[in-house]
Amino acid sequence: MDQPLDPKNPSKGTFKHYMYVSHASYDKPTVLITDGYASYNRTSELSKVLKGNQIIVEYRMYGKSRPNPLPWEYLTNDNAIEDYHTIVSKMKAIYKGKWLSSGISKGGETTLIYRSKYPKDVDVAVPYVAPVIDGLEDQRTNDLINSVGTDECRSAIRKYQRAILKNKAAVLTVMKNHATAKSMKFTKVPHEEALEYAILEFPFSFWQWGGKCEDIPAENASAKELFDYVNSIVGVSFYSDATFEYYLPSFYQHIKELGYYGFDLEPVKDLLNVVKNSTNKRFAPSNVDLTHNPKYIQKVRKYIENKGDKILYIYGAYDPWGACAPTPKSNVDALMMVLDGGHHGTRIKDFSKEDQEKIYAKLQEWLGEETTLYPIVK
Repeated sequence: MDQPLDPKNPSKGTFKHYMYVSHASYDKPTVLITDGYASYNRTSELSKVLKGNQIIVEYRMYGKSRPNPLPWEYLTNDNAIEDYHTIVSKMKAIYKGKWLSSGISKGGETTLIYRSKYPKDVDVAVPYVAPVIDGLEDQRTNDLINSVGTDECRSAIRKYQRAILKNKAAVLTVMKNHATAKSMKFTKVPHEEALEYAILEFPFSFWQWGGKCEDIPAENASAKELFDYVNSIVGVSFYSDATFEYYLPSFYQHIKELGYYGFDLEPVKDLLNVVKNSTNKRFAPSNVDLTHNPKYIQKVRKYIENKGDKILYIYGAYDPWGACAPTPKSNVDALMMVLDGGHHGTRIKDFSKEDQEKIYAKLQEWLGEETTLYPIVK
């Protein structure tokens, strides 16, 4: 679809906005997936529950929907919300049944922002593991990282971080060989800086993706074992030139309006050589205004906590992003489900039978008895 770069001023031009429309039946509900990044076609969990129509929308200025050069001033959450409003308004002429919106992580946060701006566009919102972040370095993520699991596991994480940095020269050699084998370039973020950032990122990613404490290498592990594990949890490719370029729009948005998380340098600061002071601006575009507006997401949070009805929240208790979850007031008709020991990959299918029945009952209440909900096949 041709979308205006600036919804308030269509004369500024358009961009090609890509989406995947999967048709089931004109009578079935329709699920709008608000992806936070580039999109690919798949069947979402919610679409399986409803066996309905599905529209996956790529976030503006990402993936195939990214103009070259990218006009940064038009990459705003409000402009993205206008994209969804336009799409839903048009598609409702075809799909006249119930509508739901859903997204995961940044996409889930987008679902919440959309809900706050156009609360009547869809009947129900289902954000998965969606943060509503407080500031450029939300301290709540580190508070969770320093409290979940056992003392022994958190100690093992710190010892592992230090072991890599104490053996940095050998680990860097392994990393460079790996980069060569995978044709990865590190000119934007040089190898040593990338490795130090990966070490700082490690605790967040470990808990985010359900790392197992027993898998953490011992302090006397080989350089290859030390590297392979951080690579499996964090993925050093994140700092490669290609991925750096891919995530530029994301870091731009996080710094301008969404906020992000910061790193805890304390356990390893005496061993850091390059990253003396970490900053997320390191991964944002240069020569662009990066002034942070904290009021934007605060307004969103205020709305969904006080007026955000018919929202089903799905979180994992060990996911650092879950520390940034909103807290709906008791009078708000919302359901917050947090899976004990769950991580960023937590879905409805992961909950107990009793909890799934609770989720289904609430969805049925919101969507009406005429809507059929189907069991999730794991």
